Amino acid sequence: MSFENWAAFAAASTILLIIPGPTILLVVSYALGQGWRTALPMAVGVALGDFTAMTLSMLGIGALLAASAGVFTILKLIGAFYLVYLGVKLFRAGGALKAEPRTDAVSSAKMMAHAWLVTALNPKSITFFVAFLPQFLDRHADFWTQMLVFETTFLALAFANAFGYALIAARARNVVRNPKAIRVFNRTGGTLLVGAGIATVAMRSGN
Repeated sequence: MSFENWAAFAAASTILLIIPGPTILLVVSYALGQGWRTALPMAVGVALGDFTAMTLSMLGIGALLAASAGVFTILKLIGAFYLVYLGVKLFRAGGALKAEPRTDAVSSAKMMAHAWLVTALNPKSITFFVAFLPQFLDRHADFWTQMLVFETTFLALAFANAFGYALIAARARNVVRNPKAIRVFNRTGGTLLVGAGIATVAMRSGN
């Protein structure tokens, strides 16, 4: 795996993680209602959830990669079109971030478990990883090494992102409720997703 490929994956992952989704809404809800103490357990729960979803996705992708180069190419094309679809949907999402403060008293362990469940058991998470990861995989390089590097990178970024959102929501609540800021996140992320999908299709067509 080249450094350029890893850097592209890390950059794309960072952008995608910043875009608010169901997991971030949960993190913000707890932080708005219970303050900064939610940051660590929620971030750990999110990272564990992403680990579960990403591992299942990578194992499935690995099986397809080993089975046939043609099947893997088809998967990349399907994933590219799915990224375009997600990008258009995200671009049109507007600037709403519907996160109501959760004031129910729960332990750190329960918060962590809640974050894990929402992240890991969301079918869209696995579908997204199946579409996203093949764009960066090199079928001629060692799969298990790539899996280790990509998962470690993504989980570190996911932890930092969730932790940061929780602290911002606890300390600067107006920021996470600013429609203009959320609209910028959504439109920027949507544009980048569409661009990634189109670029993949173009590369496939040129081969």
